[in-house]
Amino acid sequence: MNALRNYIKSLFLLELFKGMSVTGRYLFRRKFTVQYPEEKAPVSPRFRGLHAQRRYPNGEERCIACKLCEATCPALAITIEAAPREDGQRRTTRYDIDLFKCIYCGFCEESCPVDAIVETRIYEYHFENREDAVMTKDKLLAVGDKYEAQIAADRAAQAPYR
Repeated sequence: MNALRNYIKSLFLLELFKGMSVTGRYLFRRKFTVQYPEEKAPVSPRFRGLHAQRRYPNGEERCIACKLCEATCPALAITIEAAPREDGQRRTTRYDIDLFKCIYCGFCEESCPVDAIVETRIYEYHFENREDAVMTKDKLLAVGDKYEAQIAADRAAQAPYR
């Protein structure tokens, strides 16, 4: 019986007409098109884009060089070197993220106990050469300083999910 049903379906091309009906339904609907350079598509506050390092309100960097982000990175894109300061606290001397290796999973952001490394909503960035793809500590802090208001607002919006 099942073989007869399949034969009739293939004889009358029922699967083809079923697929064409789906295409026909969407053919005349209004299209959602964004004229990209002039218009920006809405981006979620939880979007994971370019990395940034945050500072405390007094200007001191948040990273305590615990190296949890380096340990949890599945792509091994983060490199951290640390040294103690004069006051005995440990801080990073080198913090590099290779964006060619990074898979933007957000594990570094989730593992950070002091909320030092974050992924911003920035998705419009490019590199002129390969060396620019390595985000150094200075570049990360500069991005964090520039977009701190947006980062803080996004963190406040995510608070119920944390």
